[in-house]
Amino acid sequence: MERTSSVNADLPHSPDSGHSRWAPWRNWIGFWVLGLCNNFGYVVMLSAAHDILKTQESGNGTASTSATLTVAVHGNSSNSSSYDCNPVSTAAVLLADILPTLVIKLLAPFFIHKVPYGFRVLLCVALALASFVLVSLSSAVWLSIFGVIFASASAGLGELSFLSLSVFFSRDVLEGWGSGTGGAGVAGALVYAGLIQAGISARVTLLIMLVIPVAMMISYFFLLVPPPSLPQWKRDETGYTALGSEETRRIIDGSDEEEQENTAGHILFPFNVTEVRSTGPLTCAERLHIIKGLLRFVFPLGLVYFAEYFINQGLMELLFFRNFYLSHAEQYRWYQTLYQVGVLISRSSLRCVKIKKLWILALLQVANAVFLLFAVRYQFLPNVWIVFVIILYEGLLGGAAYVNTFYSISKETEDRHREFAMAAASVGDSLGIALAGAVSFPVHRYFCSL
Repeated sequence: MERTSSVNADLPHSPDSGHSRWAPWRNWIGFWVLGLCNNFGYVVMLSAAHDILKTQESGNGTASTSATLTVAVHGNSSNSSSYDCNPVSTAAVLLADILPTLVIKLLAPFFIHKVPYGFRVLLCVALALASFVLVSLSSAVWLSIFGVIFASASAGLGELSFLSLSVFFSRDVLEGWGSGTGGAGVAGALVYAGLIQAGISARVTLLIMLVIPVAMMISYFFLLVPPPSLPQWKRDETGYTALGSEETRRIIDGSDEEEQENTAGHILFPFNVTEVRSTGPLTCAERLHIIKGLLRFVFPLGLVYFAEYFINQGLMELLFFRNFYLSHAEQYRWYQTLYQVGVLISRSSLRCVKIKKLWILALLQVANAVFLLFAVRYQFLPNVWIVFVIILYEGLLGGAAYVNTFYSISKETEDRHREFAMAAASVGDSLGIALAGAVSFPVHRYFCSL
């Protein structure tokens, strides 16, 4: 007991206790807003880029890019194929969007720990502001493309940073983050479409959306109640600092025997407590060992997103029902909307349902993709309503896989490794999306040639 008291004396104060009983709610809402703002700009950027590019007359290059973006937004461009599809797959735009994020997620976890969180947030805000300004004011295709790249970079850096940031708070904030990111898909599409429908130009609409990065900055700096251990402006490399959560306090003072047993080395990977150094930054060897332990989380997440985006970018445009009152473009938009609704519901479900067997979600999503692949090839589905249900179900699986993966990593990773693990694991979904984009090219080309 004497040792326990000594350790407790060295712990930073939990953000969920102390001067404000509202701190848990402020942190939950803060992470919800961060999740919404982080993904919001990325969601609307393709639609905005398309609308802006329509007004740019830059020769054949513009026409080609605009046609590609038209497919991404409307999912409809007729040709001689029986599938009424565009010969250029929507995967072309998907790859352009996801590659900057993927590069950041692959490289940043090995050096981003040296950058305090305050600077990271300011960089995310600056990139998001630049993306809106560039796309809204550009008069050339390449400037619009740079705007999309900046939006992708901001979303990628923000995701790995805010997931790492969550280890300084109660695990409940992961629920807020997941729900916010899920809400961004629905809110981004509805807000952008609503403003355009109201008669506001695409350029002015994007300038209005400059409020989104500002809201991210306000949420981080004024809404969150961070613990003293948070390295906001200066990084302390003398030891591990992310020990502010209520769970950690319960573990160390012995009030949660199950978690205390886990901390002794039963579920911690890849080291047990006697094998790690208790102070100093993680070495390169330690980081590689942590990554090895993360594979059981990253592989299922990547597989879920591979199957998910193979459906979205390789098959969804081809699931067209001619004898229906909705046009091809309208059917495609409803697919996208139902998918985003499913993601929102499942990413907000962590408080109600927690799923430990992540491979089940991966196998179910792969089954979805295989079923729809055969449905496209042999066209045996009788009506669009069945596809609507499957697409909603697809979104539910994808959102559940995302939020439960990071909750499991947060719960099963040793304190000293958790911050790096959360950042490194974020590459799983982006890698799956990038591979899906690459595979979708030949599949889409094959069906369009029939």
